[in-house]
Parts: sequence; C-alpha cells; structure tokens
Amino acid sequence: MYELIISIKLAFGNLRSNFGRTILSLLGIVIGVVSVILVLALGSGVKGYIVGQIESFGSNIIEIEPKVPEVDKNSSENVSGQFGKQITTFKIENAEAVAKISNIDSWYGGMMSQQIVSYKNKNKQPSMMGMTASVFEADDKTEVVSGEPFTEEDDRGLKQVIVLGSKIKKDFFGDTDAIGQNIKIKGQTFKVKGVLKERGSSGVFDYDNTIYLPIRTLQKKILGIDYIQFAVFKIKDMNKLELTILEATDVMRDEHNIRETKDDDFAVNSIAELKEILDKVFNVVDYLLLALTSISLVVGGVGIMNVMYVAVTERTFEIGLRKSIGAKKSDILKQFLFEAIFLTVLGGIFGVATGFLLSSVFEKLAFNFGFNLEFPVTLKSVIVGFGFSALTGLIFGIYPARKASQLSPMEALRKE
Repeated sequence: MYELIISIKLAFGNLRSNFGRTILSLLGIVIGVVSVILVLALGSGVKGYIVGQIESFGSNIIEIEPKVPEVDKNSSENVSGQFGKQITTFKIENAEAVAKISNIDSWYGGMMSQQIVSYKNKNKQPSMMGMTASVFEADDKTEVVSGEPFTEEDDRGLKQVIVLGSKIKKDFFGDTDAIGQNIKIKGQTFKVKGVLKERGSSGVFDYDNTIYLPIRTLQKKILGIDYIQFAVFKIKDMNKLELTILEATDVMRDEHNIRETKDDDFAVNSIAELKEILDKVFNVVDYLLLALTSISLVVGGVGIMNVMYVAVTERTFEIGLRKSIGAKKSDILKQFLFEAIFLTVLGGIFGVATGFLLSSVFEKLAFNFGFNLEFPVTLKSVIVGFGFSALTGLIFGIYPARKASQLSPMEALRKE
C-alpha cells in the first residue's frame, strides 16, 4: 500500500510540475468526451422533437395514405418520396368504409394544396387544407375559437366557406372580426365561417398560416380532382391495434379489388410503427456518430502516449535512481500508468462538465430560433464518454509506462 501511495504522489507531482504539458494533454481528452456527450444529447433531442411532432397528431391513431404498388411503404420510391407523383385511387368513400370498423372511433380525411388568397389589396399564398367536417371532432387540436366550423352539409353541398388559422386571420383582418367576411381564392369568393385557436408549427408546417375548407369544395371547385391524400382514424382500444390495421387493410383491398399484397396502392401506418422505425434509425445514426467522435478520443490518447514518451525520456535519470535504491519494475509501471489514468479521468470530468454546459447553450439557441428542443445529457452518454476516456488513457498509457519500467538502473544513470 505504501508503494502505491508513493506512486500516486509521484504521478501527481510530475503532472503539477509540467502544468502546460498537462493542460495540452487534457485538452484532447476533453474535446473527445464533449463530442461523445454532445452527439448523444443532440441525437436524443432531435429524436424527441420528431417523436413529439408525430405524437402531436395523437398516439392512438392509424393513417392511410396512397402508395406506389410493388414498392415498400417505407421506401423513398413511395409517393411521399417522389416529387409530383400522385396515386389517385384513394377516395373519400374508401375512408368511409374503413371508418365502419368496430374499433374505430372517429376519423377525418384531407387534401393539401397552396393557392393565392386575396382580401382587398392583400395577397398571400397560405397552405390550404381540404378536410372532412369530422376533423373538428376527431382532432382535438383543431379547435374553433371564433365563429363555427363548417359542417358535413357544407361539404356535401360544395359550400364556399372557410375556417382561418390564427396567423392568416391576423394578417388579413388584424384585430377586427373576420366572421362573415369574404376573401378570394383562385378568383372565387369564400365566406369566413370560423377562426382556429393558435396551434403553432409541426416541423416546417405552420398550422396557424393555414386555411381549412370543405374537402369536396377544394376537390371540385379549386383542384378539379376526386381523390384524397390521407385519412386519419382514432382507435378505441389500442390493445387491438394490430387487428384493426389488418381489418383496415382488408377493407381497402376490397374497395380497390386487390387480391395480392404486392398490388397494394395504399399504406396503413400507426404512430407506434413510426416510433419503432425512428428508434431503429436513430440507434444506427448514434452508433455511426459515436464511431466518428471516438476518433477524437483516439487522437487524445495518442497525445497522451506522446507526452508519456517525452516524460520517460526526460526522467530517465529519475527512473534509474529510484530503481537503484530498491524500486521495482511494478512501482515504475504504476507511477507512469497513474499519470495517464489521472490525465484521462480529469479530462473525462472536465469533458462531462463542458458537455452539460454546451447542451444547455444549444437548447437556448434552438429556443431562440423557434425550436422547442431539449438536449438531455443522459447517464448513458456520461458513462460512454467517461468510459471511453478512461479506456483510452489506460490503453495508450500502458506501453510508455511499461517501457519506463523496463529501463535498467545502470543504463538510466549512465544516460544522465
């Protein structure tokens, strides 16, 4: 034990006496540990943000959207991954048939577009959401705070009525009442029937800069089409989710006279499934980024090894002197190995502290740019970062420490 204490004291003494070199050695390890912690924190934050945006639609839903036949629904070759590609076989009537499944509570279907909208001398091009009237019941966040929503009768009667998002209402009408006012869409007059509660954005889509109108009105009077882009269904019992997805798939195949799976021109997705896919994607990304950031730790380890080599060269006489008065190889080995371990442990501590600080800074920066992102420094990231640091020091400190312990007393004293 006494020899161990002596080795520790000598290691600390050498690090203090070569303060500048110690700081430079620490810097490489600190940068590596900070990189590991920030990569995991940023990955966790982005994943949490994306999952939160998905869950903003509700966690107890399934969605049906068109799909290119003979292409996997998650493939980039699908409709959502191909600009300008449209599958026109998904109709409102198909969604109504799916809605009759016993485990489905409520639903809504929709179609997105962008059109020039004008009021007096103001022109804008907001998003247009052609929706079934049931959206106001099925989507809790689509809430009318002024006026009233359009109805099923308005939809089937192709009425030219709209409900404004809070931002587009303010842009056109300011603080004055918008209900009953007329605006022009593609040269046609539409009456404002309601105004939505402020909702915010989901990714790049701004709900508050959106106009809702009956879907059949958008289809027939503006776009000249008869298909929809998506339908969302709320599930009563999530324990029957898989069964409900199978039933919805069977109904859609019957509606489209499809007999083989490869010919499916639709995809049935659930939030649970999307979250599972995201987990797999982010896990792969985390491992890849960790592999890249570990390079900085290896570089830091090489720096420690070089510093240790210099220390061995500079202290050859000291090593010889210690050995000549009875120090064993193991004592010399422990002294130099402790120096490497102390460097990496200190680097790990400073790296973890810096990682906490920088993650908070990035959170504030994201908030200032309008993104409600959190970058949590988890126990996993601390363990990985600190563990990599300690392992690096141990691996790169062993060889120079062993070389020092192998020096013979006579050779060491003679060199001095």
